Amino acid sequence: MSTAPQQQVRLADLLSAISLATDLGTGQPMEHALRTCHIAMGLARAIGLSAQDLFDTYYVSLLRFLGCTSEASADAALNGGDELALYKGLAPSLMGSPSEVIGWMVRHLAEGRPPFTRARLLGSALTDPKGAERSFRAHCEVGRMLARRVGLSESVQHALDHAYERWDGKGLPNGIAGEAIPVSCRVAIVARDYELLTRMKEPDTATTFLRERKGRAYEPRVLEAALEHGPRLTAQVEEGSVWDAVLEAEPGPQMTIDDAHVDDVLTAFAHFVDLKSPYLHGHSTGVAELAERAARASGIDPTILRRAALVHDLGRVAVPSGIWNKEGPLSEGQWEQVRLHSYFTHRILTRCGPLRDLAEVASSHHERMDGSGYHRGTKAPSLSPEARLLAAADAFRAMTERRPHREALSSSRAAEELERSCAERRLDVQSVRAVLQAAGESRKTVRSDWPAGLTDREVEVLRLLASGRSNKEIARALTVAPKTVGHHVEHIYAKIQVSTRPGATLFAIEQGLVGV
Repeated sequence: MSTAPQQQVRLADLLSAISLATDLGTGQPMEHALRTCHIAMGLARAIGLSAQDLFDTYYVSLLRFLGCTSEASADAALNGGDELALYKGLAPSLMGSPSEVIGWMVRHLAEGRPPFTRARLLGSALTDPKGAERSFRAHCEVGRMLARRVGLSESVQHALDHAYERWDGKGLPNGIAGEAIPVSCRVAIVARDYELLTRMKEPDTATTFLRERKGRAYEPRVLEAALEHGPRLTAQVEEGSVWDAVLEAEPGPQMTIDDAHVDDVLTAFAHFVDLKSPYLHGHSTGVAELAERAARASGIDPTILRRAALVHDLGRVAVPSGIWNKEGPLSEGQWEQVRLHSYFTHRILTRCGPLRDLAEVASSHHERMDGSGYHRGTKAPSLSPEARLLAAADAFRAMTERRPHREALSSSRAAEELERSCAERRLDVQSVRAVLQAAGESRKTVRSDWPAGLTDREVEVLRLLASGRSNKEIARALTVAPKTVGHHVEHIYAKIQVSTRPGATLFAIEQGLVGV
């Protein structure tokens, strides 16, 4: 990718790529969000929305699930380790009646788990009246924060903060109703359900489901527009390229960014995927910083390495969080899912023109010189210097981070492990040397100017909170009362202007307060 400062990149092109990741992260087939966006723009034009509302509808329908990783680990635990099955199963009922949602949960929650486990999880879900509100509030808050990071307008951010509201006021997270809900949300909700239901169900059944929600979840005029224009809009992308159709549908003037600001967008991608598990918080940005320093010392283009590192783990969202969080050994089937995450990274990046040049390097971070890596089993002659360096940086960073089956290794112990991998001809010697040198240079000095006016103690609490600890666990770590921790958390939320743990975690990741 060129680093010429005058080069302009279409934001829609980049954000279409992250929409593929949100598809995978919600258990949907890739291009679901693209198809939703195409339908939404047709509906928005059919009901005569203004230019500003068209713009908002475009990005809201494309990115409505941008916060889908915010509660992935908690939702995975609720469903016996697989949040993707939960999201996929609940999707048709999401904007339906409470009885639809409860009915699905009774029949399918933690399906395949032992009866006692199913009963326990179902009882926990049904006796937690605030559970859905917490989850959707976090999803919306994180979506808004990531939208701000990529440079979308205040109106788009505001709409994403209301992504699950209902026309009748019985939605989440704030229970607003009617025209108080941003019209971009009203259109995106109908477009998404139309795409989903007409794809999953017979035509008459899909129409019945949609009509039953008229005046309840859906604004009536938007639903009628969908029933009238939906078949034509769907047919338009059945044989052609939905990616191209969505890019063509962007309302003018097209949003572009300088090449220098591409890193801001890719950093948001990194934060998005690292929220998938408490063991990953700050991983992608940490790898990017390390790889960039090592690249400079090795005479390799640091921009390529930094950007490839920021997006190298996008495919993780296609793997249930219960696998990333599992304390014991993985089964062979689970390992097969893990091995596929780099494949999904490659698939996402190759679809996007501005990111295509990163795909080979980014998706090779688990390849090894002797061919023992994944997902291709590539051997040394076919591994570029960039891929070799990224593999070493990723390995070192992962070793020095806490994982469910072990505590973080010290830098010296991680260095020993990397050197052993060199001796076994799994990692490249020169790349490992460059990474270890860069890691030695990266020792962070003590800061006294914490962001948002946070105190030293509040930063301690925030770091532990961002690592997934409960208030009781934080209290034990700091030798204080849980009530004291609760007061600290309240003050932290007020200072950094968030209302959920995932929002606070994202703030900590953005500010570089994790993994240090």
